[in-house]
Amino acid sequence: MLNGDATREIFDHSGIPGEKVVWREMLCEGKTPPATDMQQFFRERAAYLQQQYGIDSDAYMRDLPETTQRLNNAAAYEEIVLWFEFDLFCQVNLLFVLYYLHHLSISLPPVSIVQLHEHPEVPGFRGMGMLKPEHLPPLFEGRVRLQAEDWQLALQSREAYSGADPLALEALSHRSAKHLPYLGKALQAHLQRLPGAANGLNAVEHFFLDRLALGKLSERALYYQFWNEQKIYGFGDFQLDIYIQRLQRAGVVQRDSEMLSITSLGREVLNNEQNYLSFATQQNLWLGGIPLEQTPWRWDGDEGRVIHI
Repeated sequence: MLNGDATREIFDHSGIPGEKVVWREMLCEGKTPPATDMQQFFRERAAYLQQQYGIDSDAYMRDLPETTQRLNNAAAYEEIVLWFEFDLFCQVNLLFVLYYLHHLSISLPPVSIVQLHEHPEVPGFRGMGMLKPEHLPPLFEGRVRLQAEDWQLALQSREAYSGADPLALEALSHRSAKHLPYLGKALQAHLQRLPGAANGLNAVEHFFLDRLALGKLSERALYYQFWNEQKIYGFGDFQLDIYIQRLQRAGVVQRDSEMLSITSLGREVLNNEQNYLSFATQQNLWLGGIPLEQTPWRWDGDEGRVIHI
């Protein structure tokens, strides 16, 4: 299973045998309710994505069987190999796929995983979409089979991610499992998307304002800075566009033709003289299972932990 379409064409020319399945979701974005009934989960997810992001719910539900039917048929395969990267985007999707497979309540074949955060032949590595077909067979040969401790941490992390108490997820972010080496840092990055204790800005919003405080930037230039310096998130254009739009609506960023700049209010927020949450609506915004509207949870950057106010 591949996390997204970027690596599909590379795989098609890699010579690696087997059936290819692409996971197309961004479960690190928005509401992800507890998934006891999978069909109900997908219906709720589809409704939320349409309401909040304008993603057509009917198209979402139509495309879903292409992936879920393959997963439901997992017992028919000799082995399941998951290709997921180190970043938050991929790790949250990985947790859900493992959770889904576990809750099929069937006898699964061996489940293996290929993960990497760098490649010696790819400077500035940000994802598998940057690899060449000849890079993949050695990675395939180096795949590792998930063990009981890996499954346990993944399942607990998935449940905590969809829960309303970030302290549970924070505790799990400090645990380790041999074959999930990137999970802890990804979960920490997720928690840093809670409003900041000092000024209400989360880590992504703070990054954007901090860079714009140095001078005007095109949207593309700003995004490339984010991708180069904040690889842990793995966000695409769509998600970053959402952040910029929210910052503009709050009046802390403005657009002049093709250039973005910080406003005077934005500088006050960045200097902790104003609170971003006084100007930015959090209505219907979620982090996994946490509704952000009037949430008492904050990320304390000085202490590097979640706090309750």
